[in-house]
Amino acid sequence: MSGLFGLDFSHREVYISAVSICFNPLFWNIVARNEHYNRTLTRLTGNRPQLGCYILAMTIFSLGIVRDLLYKKALETQPVSPLLTGPVPETLGLSCIALGNLFVISSTLKLGITGTFLGDYFGILMDEPVTSFPFNVVANPMYHGSSLIFFGTALWLGRFMGIILTGLVVLVYWCAIQLENPFTSMIYAQRESSGKDAQRDDGITRTKTKKLS
Repeated sequence: MSGLFGLDFSHREVYISAVSICFNPLFWNIVARNEHYNRTLTRLTGNRPQLGCYILAMTIFSLGIVRDLLYKKALETQPVSPLLTGPVPETLGLSCIALGNLFVISSTLKLGITGTFLGDYFGILMDEPVTSFPFNVVANPMYHGSSLIFFGTALWLGRFMGIILTGLVVLVYWCAIQLENPFTSMIYAQRESSGKDAQRDDGITRTKTKKLS
């Protein structure tokens, strides 16, 4: 299938890219949940959860670079789509790339390494939710920013296959959000519950001590 859309599904690079797009969120969700329940990386790093989180962060970051390279390689196998040629798609593409990078970089700076790369699964919890930019503009700015970069790259290079793969990125990230947000909420709810239990136990202890005195 080609013509106006310029699609060519005969290249294996397209399917390798699709597998990489699907693999990455699945990988980090499996590893992170295992960490929450079994503390595997924490134990392997000598009971240092922060170091374990840094190792996971480097792994996720490296896998992301590989995924991006595979995506660009897949687009290079595709003919340029006549529908995506000209200054309008190119300008829109560059704008999406710039905005996506703004979301990704600014959210990383706000959350830090552990906040960005699933530190809460290691027991490294933030004191309070981040509500400033970009979180006051869009929910899950890391995921939306990354999706914008994929989409912008497709427009900039004029490859319609990139739009299709971007759709897969959006779908996979949506699934990841459905898995991660409730689980993260549960982790913080457990902390709140533990804090209340500790306060209640402390109050009981103080009351008993006061009666004995």
